Amino acid sequence: MAEYDLTLRMIPSMDRQLAFPLLEFLSSRKIYKDVLKAQVDLLSNTGMVDYTGELYKMLHGVDELPAEFEEKRKKVINDLLESEQKTKHIREVIENPEVAGLLRQDKLQNMKLLCDNYQCTPEMVLELYNFGQLQYSSGNYGASADILLHFSILSTDPELTLSAMWGKLASEILFGNWEIAYSDLLKLRETIDKTHFKTPTEQLQQRVWLLHWSLFVFFNHPKGRDGIVETFMMQHYVSTIQNACPWMLRYLAAAIVTNRKKRSMMQDLVKVIEQVAYMYRDPVTEFIEALYVDFDFDRAAKKLEECETALENDFFLTHAVDDFVENARFFFAEVYCRIHKRIDMTSLTERLNMKQEDGKKWIVKLIRESRMDAKVDFKENTVIMNPTYNPVYQQVIERTRALVFRSQVLNGAIDKRGNSTNKKDTSKNKPRPARRHNDNAIAAQ
Repeated sequence: MAEYDLTLRMIPSMDRQLAFPLLEFLSSRKIYKDVLKAQVDLLSNTGMVDYTGELYKMLHGVDELPAEFEEKRKKVINDLLESEQKTKHIREVIENPEVAGLLRQDKLQNMKLLCDNYQCTPEMVLELYNFGQLQYSSGNYGASADILLHFSILSTDPELTLSAMWGKLASEILFGNWEIAYSDLLKLRETIDKTHFKTPTEQLQQRVWLLHWSLFVFFNHPKGRDGIVETFMMQHYVSTIQNACPWMLRYLAAAIVTNRKKRSMMQDLVKVIEQVAYMYRDPVTEFIEALYVDFDFDRAAKKLEECETALENDFFLTHAVDDFVENARFFFAEVYCRIHKRIDMTSLTERLNMKQEDGKKWIVKLIRESRMDAKVDFKENTVIMNPTYNPVYQQVIERTRALVFRSQVLNGAIDKRGNSTNKKDTSKNKPRPARRHNDNAIAAQ
């Protein structure tokens, strides 16, 4: 099971608290040893002292915590109280509905308004950022989301504003507020695409983070499977996947397979999978490669079985296993039926890893729903595919369409060449200017 796990590859591109649910999932699946120790180490640098202490007791089998835990707890509480006091005035001001109605898109104008009329300073705005960070570190995700939103509205520092957007997105994800998280994700994607970073590497890193963080949103929001295909198939993000995180293809492939509305994207997905096959492979990408590139149905059937194991132990896809397998069988049978003229239902059912009776019913249902031109012979236990040909007139249209276009291009090239030849001939036939003035000048000399 560990060979299909992507957690160790993904954690470096995630925030500590975002990575924690992945470790909890691994602990429940018992894929690795010492996961509890990794959880304690992961939270040791956060403000979640009480929760970290409980995990520490479980890890070491003790009832009492070291003195350092109490000291750290007091420091976290003092920092929160101090920052809360420093931001009390500005929070009261911006939470006033009358003041909120006066704020505009111009951040400099907003800051001037707050300074002149409400005695709010840039230092107070910066303290909002610090207070939001402290709340997030302590696990108060609802409070941190609100505070970082206020900071983003007021701050004139683009780097800190971008950082606050990341913090707010993480807060909404961990709070489980998927509607707002989806909206924040799209805003962050737009900001990253429009921002001029110091180096291309920095922008690439931002996109890598976005791809990883977006999985929490896309696999929990009702429109997520459309959103992940739309985002991941953008040219910038395809390049990011190819160059920095090819393992993200598992999630793109799963989204396309489980969303038949996006089946038109399958060929584009196949191209990307082929391009990065030398860098990354897993059962999901190999299933698609075997089915659409090699047309190796035995290998595709084997990889589909492996997909079940891989997805069951994937934090983001564990709830989509049945949906994936059902739709993957659909794609498998569709390609199989279009290639073969006579199909043995027993053989196809075995390849799909289904019981004979269930498999036959499923194949009949598939033919009916996909409107294939086929006939089922229950006596022979076969499906006979009727070959489909375009009408003669349609074939003529298709073949002559390209011919007409090429003829137009050729005529245009001939016309251009003829025009250029005529211009040269005209220039040759023009009368030369008289040399009378030159002769007169010589005579004058």
